[in-house]
Amino acid sequence: MQRDSARRSNRDRTEATRADLIAAARKLFTERSYAETSTPEIVAAAGVTRGALYHHFADKQALFAAVVEQEAMAVAEEIERASPPSLNARDALIAGSDAYLTAMRAPGRTRLLLLDGPAVLGRAAMDAIDNRHGNRSLREGLVAAMRAQTMTRLPADALTALLGSAFDRAALAIEAGASAQDYRAVLMALIDGLSLPQAPRPVRTH
Repeated sequence: MQRDSARRSNRDRTEATRADLIAAARKLFTERSYAETSTPEIVAAAGVTRGALYHHFADKQALFAAVVEQEAMAVAEEIERASPPSLNARDALIAGSDAYLTAMRAPGRTRLLLLDGPAVLGRAAMDAIDNRHGNRSLREGLVAAMRAQTMTRLPADALTALLGSAFDRAALAIEAGASAQDYRAVLMALIDGLSLPQAPRPVRTH
């Protein structure tokens, strides 16, 4: 029992140290950029040693990748919260789209995920992260709509990639000061343009 408690305590400390490093790195990366942030600054902000950093991460790039992965996961969680299975396929897509635009307004998030992420990690690595999180949610929503016959059947991967890129471009434009309402209107029109007309429900007579 005592040995189990010691193992748990060590694991908790290890996880706490890793979380502190990610939190400190995120703050510095968003305030100063990846290139302008040094590992001594990160360990000082996290209150740990350089040895602790290299115990958890191979280098600064690996730590940055962990920060990006955590941000992408947070965005996906917001999308999934906004589009529960109780919604029909189209409404879930709309709600998830709105949730994405809202989630991307978190300070520093567009820089991490859409600017520094591809520049530091490369497009292939960022695509893999996206496909584990936000693009996975989008693809599931699109496939659900196609199966429900509320959306034109198209290759799911290509549709996810192109529509996801449109949402990313909107997030960057909104971050730069463009009208969120204008971009949302265009994105909703894209989704509606893919939607199939639904047969009217029969009117009940008594």
